[in-house]
Amino acid sequence: MGQTLSEPVTKKESASCANENYLVGSSCMQGWRVDMEDAHTHLLSLPDDPKCAFFAVYDGHGGSKVSQYSGINLHKKVVAQKEFSEGNMKEAIEKGFLELDQQMRVDEETKDDVSGTTAVVVLIKEGDVYCGNAGDSRAVSSVVGEARPLSFDHKPSHETEARRIIAAGGWVEFNRVNGNLALSRALGDFAFKNCDTKPAEEQIVTAFPDVITDKLTPDHEFIVLACDGIWDVMTNQEVVDFVREKLAEKRDPQSICEELLTRCLAPDCQMGGLGCDNMTVVLVGLLHGQSPDTLFTKCARPAVFTGVNNEDGDQNQIQQDISRVINNFDGEQRVNAANQEEEEDDNEPAPANFQV
Repeated sequence: MGQTLSEPVTKKESASCANENYLVGSSCMQGWRVDMEDAHTHLLSLPDDPKCAFFAVYDGHGGSKVSQYSGINLHKKVVAQKEFSEGNMKEAIEKGFLELDQQMRVDEETKDDVSGTTAVVVLIKEGDVYCGNAGDSRAVSSVVGEARPLSFDHKPSHETEARRIIAAGGWVEFNRVNGNLALSRALGDFAFKNCDTKPAEEQIVTAFPDVITDKLTPDHEFIVLACDGIWDVMTNQEVVDFVREKLAEKRDPQSICEELLTRCLAPDCQMGGLGCDNMTVVLVGLLHGQSPDTLFTKCARPAVFTGVNNEDGDQNQIQQDISRVINNFDGEQRVNAANQEEEEDDNEPAPANFQV
């Protein structure tokens, strides 16, 4: 948890845009934090591909330079990949993330900066949805009122993430990378990307994104992208229910985003930090070539639940993941990963900095 103010900054920076396919609103708020470190993007059509829309949220930490730089440049990097023109959007997103990260390592503006940022992006083209994610911001779609995750959080306590961290010479302590960073993938954070024997995808903290694909149907109502300042307070389904109720009342997306920020803001910062973070949300209403009234009518229907909804893993599952990782690495590997040596009575090394 970063430093906080004695009173929150509740002024919101909001925007809206629309065309025949999308009704979009966004809002961000500094809240209790000393500085605003988030950034976001909503482009109804990309300059190099008018049929392609791009939406993103970047949750910065340790400063705002990397998040702001990413908000300006990531979509350009994705479009510049030859895979993009070939229709291989998944690989274009993956390469775009990694190339932007490498560019920031040598750019005079960012190369000495210590900050980092999450990145969750949604690219939509001709009915296909591609969501790229690095970090713990999140994208969720509403399908007849059911929350469908388009991304999953990257936490150092998850088994696959912990494996990579340890293999690259790091460790997990108090559910943080090297006892410091609460997420395991990010743009920037170059202090965690110095293992000369590992490629970019296998660094302690990597910018390599997971990419989830989906195909829009008439039942897809909207997509919400937001930083963890929202998701730490409300579940996927709670956010979908909140937004859907407002759309059924024919509220515009911008005002819905603003109200969601207010809903998630903590009354004080004395209860563990929930609701005390910077907050950013982008709401993408899916019009499917029809009028906004059609979307409003859809959102007034009773929700239909199919069981697809999956929230991020609970704490018990997280602890099980950590335990499995510990059991799968011998003592010497764990000690090397933690950069410590600790002798037990039986002379077997122990994972001193890998906490359960």
